[in-house]
Amino acid sequence: MTETTPAVTLQTALASILTNKRRISALKKLGVITVEDALHYFPFRVTERMPVKNIADVKLGEPVVISGVVAYTRESSISRGGTRLEVTIVPNDAEDGDGAKSAVKLTYFSYKSYYISYLKSRFYRGVRLAVQGAPSEFAGQVQFTHPKTSIVRDEQTADRTSGYSDTLEEALDLLSRPQPRYHANSSISSEHIHETIVDLLRALTGAHAQSGSDEDAASETIIDRDALAAAIPDVIPESVREDRKLLHKADALLAMHVPRSEADFGKALETLRYEEALVSQVAMVQMREDNASADAYVCVDEEAMVERLVSSLPFELTGGQQDVIREITRDMTSGKPMSRLLQGEVGSGKTLVALCALLQAVGAGKQAVIVAPTQVLAQQHVSSITHLLADAGLASVPVVLLQSGMKLAERRRALAIPASGVPCIVVATHAAFSRSFQAPHLAVAVIDEQHRFGVEQREVLRSEVNEEGKVPHMLVMTATPIPRSAAMTWFGNLDISWLTELPGGRQPIRTVLVQEDDGATMRKVFLHARQRIDAGERVYIVCARIDEDEQPDEGMDAFTGALFDPQTGEPVEATQKRPLHAVTEMAQRLRALPQFDGIEIQTLTGRDDDETKNAVMERFSSGDAPVLVSTTVIEVGVDVPEASCMIIFDADHYGLSQLHQLRGRVGRGGTKSWAFLVHHAEPGSVAEERLKVIESSLDGAVIAQADLELRGAGDVLGDSQSGLATSFRLLRVVQDADVIMKARDDAEELMKTDAQLGIYPQLSGAALDFMRETAEYLKSS
Repeated sequence: MTETTPAVTLQTALASILTNKRRISALKKLGVITVEDALHYFPFRVTERMPVKNIADVKLGEPVVISGVVAYTRESSISRGGTRLEVTIVPNDAEDGDGAKSAVKLTYFSYKSYYISYLKSRFYRGVRLAVQGAPSEFAGQVQFTHPKTSIVRDEQTADRTSGYSDTLEEALDLLSRPQPRYHANSSISSEHIHETIVDLLRALTGAHAQSGSDEDAASETIIDRDALAAAIPDVIPESVREDRKLLHKADALLAMHVPRSEADFGKALETLRYEEALVSQVAMVQMREDNASADAYVCVDEEAMVERLVSSLPFELTGGQQDVIREITRDMTSGKPMSRLLQGEVGSGKTLVALCALLQAVGAGKQAVIVAPTQVLAQQHVSSITHLLADAGLASVPVVLLQSGMKLAERRRALAIPASGVPCIVVATHAAFSRSFQAPHLAVAVIDEQHRFGVEQREVLRSEVNEEGKVPHMLVMTATPIPRSAAMTWFGNLDISWLTELPGGRQPIRTVLVQEDDGATMRKVFLHARQRIDAGERVYIVCARIDEDEQPDEGMDAFTGALFDPQTGEPVEATQKRPLHAVTEMAQRLRALPQFDGIEIQTLTGRDDDETKNAVMERFSSGDAPVLVSTTVIEVGVDVPEASCMIIFDADHYGLSQLHQLRGRVGRGGTKSWAFLVHHAEPGSVAEERLKVIESSLDGAVIAQADLELRGAGDVLGDSQSGLATSFRLLRVVQDADVIMKARDDAEELMKTDAQLGIYPQLSGAALDFMRETAEYLKSS
């Protein structure tokens, strides 16, 4: 840092105060731009307290802290004009330092003469000090190379601060403290990240710092806590902090980056996690209150469209479906915007419930939209909705498909219908979030498979206040069970409904684990698939990759966006995995097998254009091509009643929730169904344990919870699902469920007395920042 550093604040850019340009660039790669970014770049762990030993007890290669007295220094030349400085230290109780047998050396190398002079001014004969490092051996002598030191002040150094301690006990405590470890990269080490953050903490107090200098000083001893507290505002209100026994924000940051003990680090972690929980819950409560203050259309189904639809069905609705339809009807006739999350097991009938919500709006003379994550699903919705309406005598209700990739004239015709204000149902993909989509009488928006959309995208439709000042009702649906803590975190502004029953006629799916190396069993699996085809049924075969040169992006778990090591169950980088099966390779392999002789095999991937996708699905549905080799593009919403068999290759690389979703594509036509999970998990491994969970259970909630517990996931929703993944650095929405519950209680209590949080400006500002990505998205949409 420069000697003329202006007043440093949390918003100060590092580029304006750090002189080491390489370090600025390296930190920028880590997303660290400002002082605040740096202080919130938290260590992922701290080391254990380093042992303090006598000089005679040190062991080569084992990190240790020792103390001693400088006996003498020796300076010698090295190549290219450099200097080697050896500092010999002996035990504190040695009477004659020069002759002590248990002496060790501190060795320094430098090409800078001023640095050697600086070291010699520190390490003069008789000075007491503590030393931290991993000893090695050179020429039969134990040595510490460039160790960290803290020198005990004496009469000559009474006015020195950086790298000095008042007592030997203080020096030993300082150097033996736990050390934070940060995620680093090839451009910057964890130690240099720590050094910079400590320097910034000092700078916030107004102290001069020397980040990146050659000094080995342990400058953390001179951080003024009170000055730091004045520079770092506390987000958690004092009353909450005292009640929950939490730290002030400044103390928490100090204990994170400069921990005195592992317990201090743990307390800091507890405080900062609670802060994140409280901020998120305040934002959720504020969104809920804002929604309650808005107006929506009172949707009374004057045309009895919902009743006519239900009466036309060839089956009885489940009790759960009837309950949820009543809840939706109550919401949509209240005059306040409905905000409801519908969780339902795979195949529980969510789409039919959604259609009732759409018809509730159309029957009131208004407009409705349902947004699907894929074009295949959107097209299936159009087909199923059109048939259901025709059977109910409601064929006159316009059903409009709006998706990307449409020809200009076709797109204009599709957009013109809702723009005219006529009552209609729009089935859309992400095109619904475009400015070109206008529906002046939009009364309800349904988001299907919400985890494929971010928070900000859901709010785009909610923000479309129409010309009458009405806010659309909102229904978001998911087949991925979400633990209560996660639902509170990301959907805390919504009412939640569950569908737990499966409609009549659904057969339980038998799940079978198959080791791919077991050739005899694999032949039986393919023979079984052929038998299902000969019985007039269909077979899905799922692979993680499109072709052999492609990384398995489509094989990632939709629940967390991660792939897993087959033996440990832990997330791994793509470079660490063995090659996974690809669609193109598998299709060629199957065509060469005698079990599929004479059978047409089609492929389907995310790269296929709409025309190809439609043609493939048509041939598969009709039975002309009864085997479909696909990526996980079929995971959501594909509904082929004749499909009774699914073979998933490399099953040990998927999250269990995604396997459960995929498995739900079969057994939809009332026939017996099978899911074969082909894997390479070793017996007794975590991967095998995970697969056995899905083999033994058809309960999505049980599977999701087991999945999370076994893999130890932090953010249950992952980047693509939350839309705000960067908002949480420490909070784990599954493991920290109790923290979220307490924070919710505190948020509601605080807002009872001050709905706008005027007396808590820091908390209010943090809650607004939490939703900043939403606001930025809306501005750019």
